[in-house]
Amino acid sequence: MLTHADNELLVRTNPGTPMGETLRRYWMPACLSSEVPEPDGAPIRVKLLGENLVAFRDTSGKVGMIDEFCAHRRTSLWLGRNEECGLRCVYHGWKYDVDGNCVDMMNEPTESKLKDGVKLTAYPTVDMGGIIWAYMGPKDKMPPEPKFEWTQVPEDRRGVSKNWQECNWLQALEAGVDTAHVPILHRLITSDTKRGGYDPNTEFARGGAPVVEVDITDYGYRYAGIRSLERERQFVRTYQYVMPFHQIRPEEMSVYGGEAGRPFISGHIWVPMDDENCMVYNWAYSFDGSPLTEWELLETSLGRGPGDLDENFLNIRNKSNGYQIDRHVQKTETFTGIDGVNNQDQAAQEMMGPIVDRTKETLTPSDLAIVQLRRLLMQAVRTVSDGGDPPASGDNYYMARAVDRVIPNGAKWLEVLLSEINPS
Repeated sequence: MLTHADNELLVRTNPGTPMGETLRRYWMPACLSSEVPEPDGAPIRVKLLGENLVAFRDTSGKVGMIDEFCAHRRTSLWLGRNEECGLRCVYHGWKYDVDGNCVDMMNEPTESKLKDGVKLTAYPTVDMGGIIWAYMGPKDKMPPEPKFEWTQVPEDRRGVSKNWQECNWLQALEAGVDTAHVPILHRLITSDTKRGGYDPNTEFARGGAPVVEVDITDYGYRYAGIRSLERERQFVRTYQYVMPFHQIRPEEMSVYGGEAGRPFISGHIWVPMDDENCMVYNWAYSFDGSPLTEWELLETSLGRGPGDLDENFLNIRNKSNGYQIDRHVQKTETFTGIDGVNNQDQAAQEMMGPIVDRTKETLTPSDLAIVQLRRLLMQAVRTVSDGGDPPASGDNYYMARAVDRVIPNGAKWLEVLLSEINPS
């Protein structure tokens, strides 16, 4: 468990907080590219680390990420006109470019120089992998662009989505790196069902409680859940945690109702909106050169398909309606009675409360990845506070992958699988 002080350190991310300043040293997803699809299109609201921003794509195709509120009388620029390489406030006509510079004032004389001294907060952006990424830290500390392998593959080999989660970013992230819950929370009671989840007859679910091993790297860690099987074998499911909020994991389409044996790699990014809300970016890609044609099937099975989210990316199944839990289904088909793997995760995480009290936890050896996650985050805060660079400030995580395999008992998973999970 954590002390109250350490818990506060990790969960608070608004401007001026130690964790908030640490997270600002990384590129973070701000919105989907599809939300600002065309030049001079409608701006959108974005909330990151407690800051209210607007994103817009200007006439030349550049994406701006600026303070939501006009410097004049603080009206929301979400109402603004996106025109001629700038976002113009509809109240008095002040216009801002993608760098936050005020370039025109309709309520001031033409000869006025007032606009030259007016500038809104603006953050650099990069459009990559179907996501608009923003960097909110010091300009002289900007890390290399986030060129994960999945961001570099052709569009037909990748799928990207997002959903709003109504809880603190850390409890959502910790659930993501927790391998022990997966074949329990997402377990199917019977194979004879069309609902997504882990068949109780698979090696993953059949192997029992995992032994968790963590190998610290200079970008975070790689880790494995190891489950004993019959005939002197062990099932090893590996993952990667890339600082500060990325997880990479292996998947197979049969889990989600697709073709058995069709592997791919997927993951999440848990981005704090404020201390009680986070936006979860979900991605998957095929790394064998073939198209990821099952993306829509995958999203539907996870509870993020058409009709599962509202226009604000909030889940239709949520705390207010008990996640539409079906107690009959819980007795006969799935462990939870909640449709959608993503909805099952979200229910468990949100029902902890907006910010979980970690002073009341009882941790076990299977929580090792969570313990190491907290240690790395606290160390990163200390490093940044002392003027240093946090982990994953370079490009050494670009090719991180995750796989699962059955290997002989006694074999060391890292030795057997290293060339696959960190190919050179």
